[in-house]
Amino acid sequence: MLRFIKFLEKAALHRHPLRIALLRRLLREFPFTPYSYRASIDAVVRPQYAYCIIEAAKMAKDMGLEKFSIIEFGVAGGNGLVNIEQHVQEVEKEFGVKCEIYGFDSAEGMPPSNDYRDVLYMWGEGFYKMDREALERRLKTAKLVIGDVKDTAKSFFEKYNPAPVGCIFFDVDYYTSTLAAFEIFNTSSENRLPRVPCHFDDISGTNEFLGELCAIKDFNGAHERMKIAPHHMLSEMRRVSMPWNKEIYYFHDFDHPHYNTCYRGDHQLSLDS
Repeated sequence: MLRFIKFLEKAALHRHPLRIALLRRLLREFPFTPYSYRASIDAVVRPQYAYCIIEAAKMAKDMGLEKFSIIEFGVAGGNGLVNIEQHVQEVEKEFGVKCEIYGFDSAEGMPPSNDYRDVLYMWGEGFYKMDREALERRLKTAKLVIGDVKDTAKSFFEKYNPAPVGCIFFDVDYYTSTLAAFEIFNTSSENRLPRVPCHFDDISGTNEFLGELCAIKDFNGAHERMKIAPHHMLSEMRRVSMPWNKEIYYFHDFDHPHYNTCYRGDHQLSLDS
């Protein structure tokens, strides 16, 4: 009886009409439409990941690149990295652009901290430790970048020589770890796309003085020609609005040689008769 009541509650309080939920379920079971369409109505697992990867693939293709890199900061158990591999299989087929995948983690869980900006009433030392051997057996193409993020983010390009970074998923929770991960941007413009879609997993329940939002504020304050900003009106532009839409930000490199390049063609509007 309790399960039935919970089912009725879920159905009654669902944010979207039943027809949308049914369409999503249908397309997950029988994926006969392009992946980008399925992702546009959240008919995929972790649609926020799909959105960032697809947008990066479109930009890379417009720029004539053969491949780009995807980064996840904060791998933990590895479900996100496995999910990225699944998205990539579909995206590579649809857009014809190859993807390299890198997952940054210490493998030892979250480090000790006494900085209030790390939101220590929510997270703490040792949280989300990785079973590295089990994860490495599961991964097909993704590479683990193991170590303290303040070191690995700085040495990444020299050590791995990756394709230009196209999108990044930030899930290291702490303010200090997020700010350290932003070191990935303090490098040559050739190492990334001019605009990099980013997903911030832990901004809910925080503010500009705590956690990821505080790290974004401090990064922006320290960089005049690079900024990380929310993608405003995303929920209104998508077919289906979801809470994760507010977790999408873009890194902007205003000095990137292709920042001002327009790939949308020649748009003209004729006068209505």
